[in-house]
Amino acid sequence: MTTSTRAPLTRAEWTSRAQAHAERADALTAAHRARQQRGEKHPVEDFLFTYYSYKPAQLRKWHPGASVTLRDAGERAGWRWYSPGPGPGEYAPDAEAFRADKPQLASLVERMLRLTAARPGQFGCFGLHEWAMVYRTAEHRHAAPLRLGAAGTDAVVEAAELRCTHFDAFRFFTDDAVPRNRLPLTRDTQPELEQPGCLHAGMDVYKWALKLGPLVPGELLLDAFELASDIRLLDMEAAPYDLSEWGVRPVRIETAEGKAEYVRRQRAFAERGNALREALLTAWLGRD
Repeated sequence: MTTSTRAPLTRAEWTSRAQAHAERADALTAAHRARQQRGEKHPVEDFLFTYYSYKPAQLRKWHPGASVTLRDAGERAGWRWYSPGPGPGEYAPDAEAFRADKPQLASLVERMLRLTAARPGQFGCFGLHEWAMVYRTAEHRHAAPLRLGAAGTDAVVEAAELRCTHFDAFRFFTDDAVPRNRLPLTRDTQPELEQPGCLHAGMDVYKWALKLGPLVPGELLLDAFELASDIRLLDMEAAPYDLSEWGVRPVRIETAEGKAEYVRRQRAFAERGNALREALLTAWLGRD
């Protein structure tokens, strides 16, 4: 296992952090879990649990981050990507074990985090990826009506340049919208095109944090979840749908005022996303 200068955590220290983490996770997922019990759905807030397919229980599980030793932690013997520490009953998440088990995933996550953070953000897309998903079609991904109607929505797309850089949004474009995008996007080119101004790239920081599992401190994982939740709200506020039934105030990106608000918030998310990317790399690779 990789050695580290990070101080070991006593049982009192790490169990206290684990309890605080579980309580914070429960607070962040309370509304979603209550809706599940009632059999209700929310088109904005449920996204992080359906699209990424991670359950609230996974957010409750606290880890200290790579190479941070937990003392008196015998119950973590056998946990995935944990290795024994130097003393009896000591265990720590092991970055080398993760890389040996998942070499392709480890390489992908590191590339996505590093390359995305290294690029300048682009701030001229105005969230039109959601509009491109309903362009010239009667089939919508959401049951909510379009704020401007079909013709008005199509007109907004046709008056703008589609500048999407995120493949996982682009792949839902309608056939008529695909050739309108400034760049053709593929899964293979995703690491070369991802950039921090993209809302979906910002949400994906949460995905990468979850994929790293115990190598990421629990507090950092929940920071990434909160960023993704905040971004998701803007993503839907700027979408073409009328979501007033769920209390969503539209950011009218078809207007100059709406574009300005979108870019202002988008820049703030880009800064938060890059700070989290750096924190993930530091926690994972031990460059403290």
